[in-house]
Amino acid sequence: MIFRPFHYWDIGCAAYVFGCGTVGKCAVVDPRADDITTYAEFARSKKMRITHVIDTHVHADHRSGGPKLAAATGAKYCLHRSADVALPFEPLEDEQTIELGNTVVRVLHTPGHTPESICLLVSDLRRAPDPWFLMTGDTMFVGAVGRPDLPGHAREHAATMHESIRRKLLVLPETLEIYPAHFAGSACGVGMSGKPTTTIAFEKRWNPKLSMDRDQFIADVVGSSPAKPPEMEAILLFNRGRAE
Repeated sequence: MIFRPFHYWDIGCAAYVFGCGTVGKCAVVDPRADDITTYAEFARSKKMRITHVIDTHVHADHRSGGPKLAAATGAKYCLHRSADVALPFEPLEDEQTIELGNTVVRVLHTPGHTPESICLLVSDLRRAPDPWFLMTGDTMFVGAVGRPDLPGHAREHAATMHESIRRKLLVLPETLEIYPAHFAGSACGVGMSGKPTTTIAFEKRWNPKLSMDRDQFIADVVGSSPAKPPEMEAILLFNRGRAE
């Protein structure tokens, strides 16, 4: 597998390119609008064709480069089927499999941060049949979880997030590496570490949110949400394809 994270340290944001060098197919996850040529150039340098561009959710803190990158490369632009957007996309279903040669991606619908949030469970068949890492989007971070208040109905979304994390993520193998969409410096959660990666086992042991019961979790994540990101409404209009 070829795997490359792109870390934007000034705003605590991450994007990823990964795929199979043998067949030359790859995916780009959570690309930024201001850096799409970088992802395309990296894929070309590794002789890979971008076949899927995936946003783990409709972002509220930065403009997505997903639709533009997909159009430029002929790739599919992918979101969970429940995404509220006014632009064409390939709908993803819970438990759907995306095959990129020897790299296989399993979609996990994990609503909470937003209703359409997904995580991506990735395997490298040349290494082992078992999954290798998990891209958690804004559902779970290093030392924290995603904020539930951006779409409104914060308590309802916090309860849904608690269920998603418990039922979908914490049941996965503890050896899994975790690559979230944000780390310290982002407004998408509270208490995130400046270290951009972790494992399921480490988070089970040290992430304070994961030891809380449902009521504690809801009260904590709702009560601790920071100020909403600047220009959030304009960013959401852009990412939903509704900007004038």
